[in-house]
Amino acid sequence: MSVEVASNVIHLLLESKFVELIDPYFRLQLIEADHDDNKFVDCAFAANATYIVSDDKHYDVLKEVEFPQILVLKLKEFLGLLQSDENKE
Repeated sequence: MSVEVASNVIHLLLESKFVELIDPYFRLQLIEADHDDNKFVDCAFAANATYIVSDDKHYDVLKEVEFPQILVLKLKEFLGLLQSDENKE
C-alpha cells in the first residue's frame, strides 16, 4: 500500500461519524504472543469498547484476563449479531 493510499484511508476513517479517534494512555501488554496486537487491545480499553472483532488466535488470551475484561468476537459471531439486529427491525 502506498503512503498516499494509506493517508486517504486514514482521512476517510477520521471523517466517518462511525469512527472515534482514541489516544490510549495505558499500555496493558496483555498479548505476549504478538506484541503488535496490543495497540488494538489498548484502544478498545481506552474507548470502553464492547468488544474487539478478530479471528486472530492471539486474542484468545483475553478470555483468561479478569481485568480489564475485553470481549473478543470472531467475525462470524459479529456478523450473526448484525443479522439478528436487522431481523429485529
